[in-house]
Amino acid sequence: MDKHHSQLVLAKCSRHQRYNEWVFRDVPSDIMIVVDGGTFSLHKFPLVSRSGRIRKLVAGHRDSDISMIELLSLPGGAESFELAAKFCYGVNFEITAANVAQLCCVSDYLEMTEEYSKNNLGSRAEEYLEVVVSKNLEMCVEVLKQCENLLPLADELKIVIRCIDAIASKACVEQIASSFSRLEYSSSGRLHMNRQAKCEGDWWIEDLSVLRIDLYQRVITAMKCRGVRPESIAASLVNYAQKELTKKSTSWNQSSQPKVDVVSGSNDHEKVVVETIVSLMPVEKLVVPITFLFGLLRSAVMLDCTVACRLDLERRIGSQLDIATLDDLLIPSFHNADETLFDVDTVHRILVSFSQQEDSDEDMDDVSVFESDSPTSPSQTALFKVAKLVDNYLAEIAPDPNLKLNKFIAIAESLPGHAHTIHDGLYRAIDVYLKAHQALSDLDRRRLCKLIDFQKLSQESGAHAAQNERLPLQSIVQVLYFEQMRLRNALFCSYPDDDHKAMHQSWRINSGAVSAAMSPRDNYASLRRENRELKLELARMRMRLNDLEKDHVCMKKNMEKSNSRRFMSAFTKKIGKLNIFGHSFSRESSSPSKRSQVTDSKLTERT
Repeated sequence: MDKHHSQLVLAKCSRHQRYNEWVFRDVPSDIMIVVDGGTFSLHKFPLVSRSGRIRKLVAGHRDSDISMIELLSLPGGAESFELAAKFCYGVNFEITAANVAQLCCVSDYLEMTEEYSKNNLGSRAEEYLEVVVSKNLEMCVEVLKQCENLLPLADELKIVIRCIDAIASKACVEQIASSFSRLEYSSSGRLHMNRQAKCEGDWWIEDLSVLRIDLYQRVITAMKCRGVRPESIAASLVNYAQKELTKKSTSWNQSSQPKVDVVSGSNDHEKVVVETIVSLMPVEKLVVPITFLFGLLRSAVMLDCTVACRLDLERRIGSQLDIATLDDLLIPSFHNADETLFDVDTVHRILVSFSQQEDSDEDMDDVSVFESDSPTSPSQTALFKVAKLVDNYLAEIAPDPNLKLNKFIAIAESLPGHAHTIHDGLYRAIDVYLKAHQALSDLDRRRLCKLIDFQKLSQESGAHAAQNERLPLQSIVQVLYFEQMRLRNALFCSYPDDDHKAMHQSWRINSGAVSAAMSPRDNYASLRRENRELKLELARMRMRLNDLEKDHVCMKKNMEKSNSRRFMSAFTKKIGKLNIFGHSFSRESSSPSKRSQVTDSKLTERT
């Protein structure tokens, strides 16, 4: 029914009403009604004939001839009483969605029922509410908006619940009708829903944004019970947050996805809005945009919302962290001025939530636990994306002088070891941290560099790490060792007839990519074998390192006696003769151990 043609006009005045209007036009008033917001000089007879409350008050003071009645608690104040007085005097006016709630409440308060007069104001307002308002969603929203100032009486008269039920029902019907309109036949003759067609059943989303948060919460709860789509609920929540949380904010994301950021101080209303919206979110995954979730989380942290609210947001973000961006993770620290520039603790909790969800997904099916970890599975793909995101995040927060080493390590260790196929990003972040925190002790630097698997560095990063003076000596030795192993295995790959075992080892060691792609169980067994081999190699390297230190003393003395050009020439010749790791790269060398013994004897003679 059209809104403009559905307004009921009060029936023409009866003879009695027209008589009242004509008789009292020139008669002085004999009673004064005082209400909140105004005072009215009226006549007793029209009021007493319609209002049971006024009739009782006048009858109770018959001996004293009462001349003033105070109705300070009248709902709606002077505006509502004026409409009731017009009705008593027989003045025609329209009942609309903007005043029907007031008329229902004032008629109940003044007892303008059928008991005192036929077709009284209460029955007229109820009729309009049932016949007209309940059939139109927009009018129900308008009536709910008027009820905000009429609570709790509007709730007691069931005006609110009737409007809420009508809105939920209409929204559900609109959704069903819209779904039917999107059905179409495919080329094979099967009936399916066109996902690309625009959904026109959610036009009510904009209308609900005018409601107060408590009534809005009740409407959304009723819609969820009625079965309205989670996508529609989420779209309504996003739209409502845009209206309520950005009235004083200008820091919204300029992209198509909304980003809620509140720049004003702590505000009770905004805090209630954030907590309510979070509690109303659908449980389905990927329904609410992750950018919106991060915006709400920023607001929740700044407004000091409840712990349950923030943890719920962090859990929701963790479930879809693989589609987040670096800008999303950069949550400013609002409360502690002396702490880090960004809220590292919140991000750490999000990463822990993501890791726990990955673990729970793997434990759901013991049979396919290792299948889910294959490089082609969605779970492993999400893990790789998050690992890259964490590396970029660490590089972004590393220059912060207030960032403690424990927090940096906690972020880096929040993901399982097999999440990284390559450690270039982690190495870059640690290098930035070492550059910004040059006062770190050797113990802390070694502790930090233990995070890097130098076996998983690319050739470019390995070359950079070998010359990086900020790394501890043990780390540089590891880099050199893995670089030599990589070069040796590359030579074996070039000449496969020499050693098939070494060729297989080259695939296992080269940059760590294949090793990381194994399942965790196979990867762990492989790492244990490699660990035993590395221990043997490192024992030999310690012996060679002692020889190098002695040779370094000799070269330092020679440096003082000769110019730099002659020294570099001599240094090059010595390095060419010296084999650090006791292995020969030449094809013609058939006995590496003999070559090592000759080198050891030469070093002994020099010493």
